[in-house]
Amino acid sequence: MPSDLEFAAGLADIADELALARFGALDLQVETKPDLSPVTETDRAIEKALRERIAAERPGDSVLGEEEGSSGEGDRRWILDPIDGTRNYSRGIPIFATLIALELDGEVELGFASAPALGRRWWAERGKGAFRNDGPIRVSGVKRLEDATMSIGFGHRTKVSSVARLEDAVVSFELSEGIERLAPLAARAWHARSFGDFWQHMLVAEGSVDVAVDPAVKIWDCAPLKLIVEEAGGKFTDLAGRSVIDGGSGVSTNGLLHAEALDALGVG
Repeated sequence: MPSDLEFAAGLADIADELALARFGALDLQVETKPDLSPVTETDRAIEKALRERIAAERPGDSVLGEEEGSSGEGDRRWILDPIDGTRNYSRGIPIFATLIALELDGEVELGFASAPALGRRWWAERGKGAFRNDGPIRVSGVKRLEDATMSIGFGHRTKVSSVARLEDAVVSFELSEGIERLAPLAARAWHARSFGDFWQHMLVAEGSVDVAVDPAVKIWDCAPLKLIVEEAGGKFTDLAGRSVIDGGSGVSTNGLLHAEALDALGVG
């Protein structure tokens, strides 16, 4: 029997093939879910295929997926996001990934992210470090927000609540759930952009970005990314500073900047 990591990589192989087969298709079917987020035919096809493989090869395991919810009652739970970055995928933008996590007795022990259009994969097992493709990755050693590269992602449930001047240009930031100091935090950074979705957190794990903020995320967004960031030496919490995957938000940093970043957001 393959190891859990090998099995996760096999799931990612299935997802990659399905995703790339329809990526950029002019007749791609896109619908709007009740929460106003989009879903494509590929999101559904990937989750269905992964559930079928898990049922066949890990029959005692339970599954939580974005599109089909929960199934099974095993203490081993696979958490699936068939396509993180569906908006990108639906418009032919290559920044999307399938996210896979394995939770054992309530603790995520394995995280895997595969971005086939970027040609990159990231993974981690608890206590074994974090990796990208064929090599280990590590967060940066940046110690000051003023020297930091920062990325801010935006969920669809947003409202405009602040404006900041960055490099002599007035930029309006869409904020979520009362995060009124997001723009001032970005203004302190040496370089501020919005890479968004999974990618900004993987850039933190790689050491290319030092702080990434996601005001509105779900458990399937956070489960694999949190472990990968932490195994790369960083820190991942919700905006209240809790080390959870179901807090509805996500902040990843190189660890050195975490307390200062939360304090700048007014929640530290």
